[in-house]
Amino acid sequence: MKIESITLHHIAMPLVAPFETSFGRETKRECVIIEIHSEGLVGYGECVATHSPGYNYETTGTAMHILKDFISPLILGQDVKDALDFQERVIGIRGHLLAKAGVEMAVWDLLGKRENKPLKELFGGVRDKVEVGVSVGIQASPEKLVETVTDFVNSGYARVKIKIKPGKEVAETTAVRKAFPDIRLQVDANSAYSLDDADQLKPLDDLNLLLIEQPLFEDDIWDHHKLQEKFKTPICLDESIVSPRHARYAIEMKACKIINIKAGRVGGLSQGIMVHDICQQNNMPVWCGGMLETGIGRASNLALASMPNFTLPGDVSASDRYYEKDITNERFVLNPDSTIDVPSGAGLGVTIDEDALKSYTLAKVVVN
Repeated sequence: MKIESITLHHIAMPLVAPFETSFGRETKRECVIIEIHSEGLVGYGECVATHSPGYNYETTGTAMHILKDFISPLILGQDVKDALDFQERVIGIRGHLLAKAGVEMAVWDLLGKRENKPLKELFGGVRDKVEVGVSVGIQASPEKLVETVTDFVNSGYARVKIKIKPGKEVAETTAVRKAFPDIRLQVDANSAYSLDDADQLKPLDDLNLLLIEQPLFEDDIWDHHKLQEKFKTPICLDESIVSPRHARYAIEMKACKIINIKAGRVGGLSQGIMVHDICQQNNMPVWCGGMLETGIGRASNLALASMPNFTLPGDVSASDRYYEKDITNERFVLNPDSTIDVPSGAGLGVTIDEDALKSYTLAKVVVN
């Protein structure tokens, strides 16, 4: 599959409502859309880095640099056979996993289109629809949080994740649990706590939560092991798991009971599949995390989450959760049973709204 040209679209899309986590507040979503031309086909990928280095060190600025000056020269004009071949070609680039994952996604899209198969089939997926939940950002008060959660529950979401940070965790989560005694509820700290102050989280252990996600440092595994020993609620790792190897570490250290898989965070869909397989072999459930993706990234998440060991609802909400107008012609809709259909078209199974893409583009770079 000869790579003939690569186009990078740095875009910014307004969110329907601000989204706040422990590391900041977003009113728009920046990312890099990668367009690869090969043998009459066009593949699309999404690098989920955003404007600030909050989730990890990568930003849209660093991603554009790495994509243009380091990754593109390694594949342009080359015969890239598949995702693992791509990974071998970029192995000399340390880190920059979000950038690598965006290109690998486009490679998968090309492979699916060439074989006329959806990604779900290429991945060995077993579901035509995926159970999903909604992620709710930090709100001004417990009352406002309950009001926001109520709107999403009334919209049909059967699982709710709420973002927390020090000083905004116990009262907020307790209020939601009181309002919704039976809903599947989980919290996400995005690395906002240390082991010394994690006792602040202890009251959450009595609220029948599905999990507590990434409470400690983004590069930590061992202290999560110590924390998990103190909690009956499953600890779930997100930021700490940046490769299949790190998933193995976490399992062997008993640092968690659940792992969140984000293909971008681990460097590509192929690496996400490897994490899935390692966890499945060790009877550890996984779920698919989200990064406020456009329809491109959302389609890949749904295909990944169709695999058998994704047994918990993912953060793959409907398109209208974040965007009034997406860059794909296809919009993902929440079904009455809190699921979203997995795309069945070739590759990612989505097509691009060129006018929307152009309207959101801040910068465009063509490499050929």
